[in-house]
Amino acid sequence: MINPSVTLDRVRASAPLVHNITNYVAMQTMANVLLAIGASPAMAHAREEAAELASLASALTINIGTPSIDWLGAMGEAAHAANRAGTPWVLDPVAVGATAFRRQAARRLANLRPTVIRGNASEIIALNAVIDDQNPTAGGGKGVDATDSIEHAEAAAQQLARSTGAIIAVTGPRDLVCDGEQIAMIDNGHPLMPRVTALGCALTGVIGAFLGAEAEPFEGTVAALAYYGLAGQQAAQQAQGPGSFAVQFLDALAAMDENALDREARISHRSCKH
Repeated sequence: MINPSVTLDRVRASAPLVHNITNYVAMQTMANVLLAIGASPAMAHAREEAAELASLASALTINIGTPSIDWLGAMGEAAHAANRAGTPWVLDPVAVGATAFRRQAARRLANLRPTVIRGNASEIIALNAVIDDQNPTAGGGKGVDATDSIEHAEAAAQQLARSTGAIIAVTGPRDLVCDGEQIAMIDNGHPLMPRVTALGCALTGVIGAFLGAEAEPFEGTVAALAYYGLAGQQAAQQAQGPGSFAVQFLDALAAMDENALDREARISHRSCKH
């Protein structure tokens, strides 16, 4: 049984430093979310310092939302440094199916042994196709938005977990976490969440923080998703629309009661189909 409060308590007690190489749209939102949960965010993408900072951080996250050649160089060096230091890192393959440049970038990064890969259903399907040398545009989504269901992505998530060795987190109206042998489904969340830009990118940082607090990767990822989704549910109770929801969401993350989190987390668990 996964008790999300255990890892949340570790995050709040240790304030892990999370180094984020993320996109321009997400930087402020992601930093505010990480501060709200009790972590310490660093936003740094210069190649001159990316590897050094990654080796000092508790966790690293890499997001290809606004990629460039220079940024990709920094991402690769940071991932190598994290691996050398034994630092967990999370890959967010934003809109991987949209362009050849993104497909190349995501493939290169996925081959650098991320601890967790987090994306929506269409991104996970597209990344699995890229890694498996299938049709690279399959499941490409609509820009950064998913056009596939979580159920449709389950087989791709299992295959991607086995081929990369990463924990795969597929996020959407329901969330799925897979390591190739077991699957957890998380049914927390609210429809207002995808109506606030960068909340998905910020979730990648929350997973990083939970891993940086020394959580076991599968359990830590599940705990992060349940916590994030429940905060969305709580925020929606006070919100009038997406604008007020964004403010209420930060407050809900910060105010989350650990007993309520364990009580209201909706997590189911089963073995993978082979």
